[in-house]
Amino acid sequence: MKEKVKKSRKKIVPESDSDYDSSDEELQEAFAKGLLKPGLNSIVVTEKKKTNNNIAQLKRKTEEMKLKLPWIERLDIVNPPAPLAPELALQLQETEERRLKLAKGNKKLPQYKPGEDPVVNDFKRETMFHRQAQSAVMDGITRIKKLGVPTIRPDDYFAEMVKTDEHMHKVRENLARKQLATERSEKVRQLRQQRKVGKQMQIEATLKKHAEKKKMLDEVKKYRKGIRKDLDFLDDKKTANRSGSDKGNPRRRKGIERMKMKNSKFGFGGKKRGSKMNTRDSAADVSDWKRPSKFPTKGGKVKKMAKKAMRPGKNKRVSIKARRN
Repeated sequence: MKEKVKKSRKKIVPESDSDYDSSDEELQEAFAKGLLKPGLNSIVVTEKKKTNNNIAQLKRKTEEMKLKLPWIERLDIVNPPAPLAPELALQLQETEERRLKLAKGNKKLPQYKPGEDPVVNDFKRETMFHRQAQSAVMDGITRIKKLGVPTIRPDDYFAEMVKTDEHMHKVRENLARKQLATERSEKVRQLRQQRKVGKQMQIEATLKKHAEKKKMLDEVKKYRKGIRKDLDFLDDKKTANRSGSDKGNPRRRKGIERMKMKNSKFGFGGKKRGSKMNTRDSAADVSDWKRPSKFPTKGGKVKKMAKKAMRPGKNKRVSIKARRN
């Protein structure tokens, strides 16, 4: 069996965080010098590392690293920020007043003072960036114009595209596909909305029809029980249906107008139903009866009956039609 080996960990606590920061290299150096002891170990720093600020050497190295190129190649500008616009100054003042009111009303918030450091104030810092960039642009455009370098693209400027025509064709196809999918989804959404509206209108019409039917049945029950003495509600129902049909159907309205015109011109003409039915007298009257001839005649001559030709079968008709073609 393999014996389990327990590894002991030793804690190393520095005497002071400000005097010394522990690291692996310093621990290794202390262990090599024999400064570490069993138990709670501490590292005693005997001497602080001295730093030498050689200004002449730093300047010489800076000159060696500096690129001695014309300004048009570097485009570096050191300038003060542009003057603050009046509207921005007013907005900055209002923001400071608002923050002061909030800070006074709530003690938990940090207390802001007028004219504080722009590093702490976000609005001031952003405004300073904007003013610095504006000043740099104005100074840079002036210098570039003095050097005679054009800053605006000419009207006849032509540059080839980085992407090929095949790639742009694929991009256009992708955009067209996305637009088609968007239009299709919009159309489906509109159809779904119309279907919902139509269904809602159908439900409302059905409920209205049921309500009218229930009202009619209630009126009929009242008439049967003797509570209501007249049937005027039936006439109202017919009038409403006719008026509704006349409004909705122009052909129906035109037919009704034609019927009114004929009735005013010719009159109703009396009873029409059952006018052609036989009576006892008309059935017994045989004065107008004539014996029918055996064969139909024309000009007093007997016409022989022609034998009716039989229709040929389907196959025969198909063959005749093919022969004609």
